[in-house]
Amino acid sequence: MDLREEELEVAGYEKVVKVTEKESGLQGIIAIHNTTLGPGLGGTRIYPYKSFDEALNDVLRLSKGMTYKAGMAGVGLGGAKSVIIADPKTEKSPELLKAFGKAVDHLKGKYICAEDVGCSPEDIDTILQATKYACGVHNLRGSGNPASFTAHGTFLGIQSVLQELDGNDCLEGKTVAIQGVGSVGKRLAERLFWAGAKLIISDIDLDVIEHFAHQFDAERVPAEEILFVECDVLAPCAMGGVINQETVPKLRCRAVAGAANNQLLKPTDADHLADRGILYAPDFVTNAGGLINVMNELQRDGYNATQARNMIREIYHQLLEIYEVAQQNQISTHQAAVSIVDHRLDKGIGKRTDELCFHFATTG
Repeated sequence: MDLREEELEVAGYEKVVKVTEKESGLQGIIAIHNTTLGPGLGGTRIYPYKSFDEALNDVLRLSKGMTYKAGMAGVGLGGAKSVIIADPKTEKSPELLKAFGKAVDHLKGKYICAEDVGCSPEDIDTILQATKYACGVHNLRGSGNPASFTAHGTFLGIQSVLQELDGNDCLEGKTVAIQGVGSVGKRLAERLFWAGAKLIISDIDLDVIEHFAHQFDAERVPAEEILFVECDVLAPCAMGGVINQETVPKLRCRAVAGAANNQLLKPTDADHLADRGILYAPDFVTNAGGLINVMNELQRDGYNATQARNMIREIYHQLLEIYEVAQQNQISTHQAAVSIVDHRLDKGIGKRTDELCFHFATTG
């Protein structure tokens, strides 16, 4: 295996490595943003980026987001992420995944990978043949697909904005617009439906939309219109950057609370939301359920779903605290959440004191 690793100098990041392997076609990037509170944990995104620079920009944004997600969740982990430039439907192979796993292994635990867009729990099982530094495995000892836990945390985020706006978090009769009904979005839609919400949904997969619209009596709108429908809560659950200077003036929601990473194109977009009176639940808080879930695989006693669920419940209370800090200091909710994590990083609050346990290694 001719694995090549090239370290890229990126200001503000501990380590960024470009990894390539000719035989398998691997071209990827591992970005470790900050390990002040513990090893960097973050998913491996397999996606057909149009260019290397596009992939690099994505992995840098995602890894930094993981630092703040982990810092707020209090899981004793740092922020990191990886991307593989490939079409997961046509170019993903066991050889490619194992080559990537070897690159992860060379980092000796400074980075721990997990499933993400284009990378399934079954793929993690393959990566584990080359490294022990992976979680989100698909067997009776692991946690499997974390989508249900991410969706539940997002549901709590939606409840939190209603509590802040209306003084109660009841979803009965409230309208929620969901952008993207993929692995997380479809589970969120189900939770919201049973809580009494009226749903408006969109997705680039028209067959998926038709199915869920029928199942949950949801209104369907084209993907290019979902951000601008009138609703109580807009829930972005697809790709990032959808909240920006072009979209914010056209929003017709009271709040934004969704599962997508990096919903804000720029941090200042949170200020623009606040100027319009739209409450924003910071995405790295709302969507932390998946991280909390897979982290529990690495505990000494192994994975415990009840423990993961109970930790995710704190998302609701964390968000209410963030809204209060924002109001008291007259800053955006995004800046309030960032300031809380920055304080924890500066003081080492929540730093991991025990070693992670890797129960699933199949390497020889």
